Amino acid sequence: MLGGRPVFVLFGSSIVQYSFSNGGWGAALADIYARKADILLRGYIGWNTRRALQVMDKVFPKSLSDKTRVIFLSCPPLNEEMLRASTSSSILSEIERTNETCRVYSDACVALCKEMKLKVVDLWHAMQKREDWMTACFTDGLHLSEEGSNIVVEEILKVLKEADDEWEPRLHWKALPTEFVEDSPYDLVSSAGDTTVNPSEWTIHRKIPWD
Repeated sequence: MLGGRPVFVLFGSSIVQYSFSNGGWGAALADIYARKADILLRGYIGWNTRRALQVMDKVFPKSLSDKTRVIFLSCPPLNEEMLRASTSSSILSEIERTNETCRVYSDACVALCKEMKLKVVDLWHAMQKREDWMTACFTDGLHLSEEGSNIVVEEILKVLKEADDEWEPRLHWKALPTEFVEDSPYDLVSSAGDTTVNPSEWTIHRKIPWD
């Protein structure tokens, strides 16, 4: 009864691990895809690409379906001053990352994805379209606030919508069926008291009307 849904695996470092916290983008996706797809969190704070490669085959078995799809998220921009203030510690070495090195890394990853014909979200440029990105998009200069997470969700949904003509099955949330949507005598009772109301497709709880 629970099988047959598409599964979205969110794989990455702390930006992924924190994506279910404080209005994060992973939690938003889980809400958007409720009763449509399963969102699995595989985020690991402190990891980099070299560390992730050590467990890649455990997270993604080699027997993956030929319908498996990849969307790569580039690194977001960086508020250097906020990051330095939030990470001053005797435990960790000084963080040498700058917004410019993030740009270089992001641009290289985006170029590689295009070369490999992979879908990619260019977060570095997408977030800086907001004039107040430096203060609005982060909790500590690196990790994302709710506002920053909303940009991630918007960009992911944009890619999924654009891929509707290419991917089978289609994975944009509006293209996926809602589970157990049929009417039932056990649905909510209407105000008149003589019929039932099926709330399966309601989205009235959302602050943002996602497209």
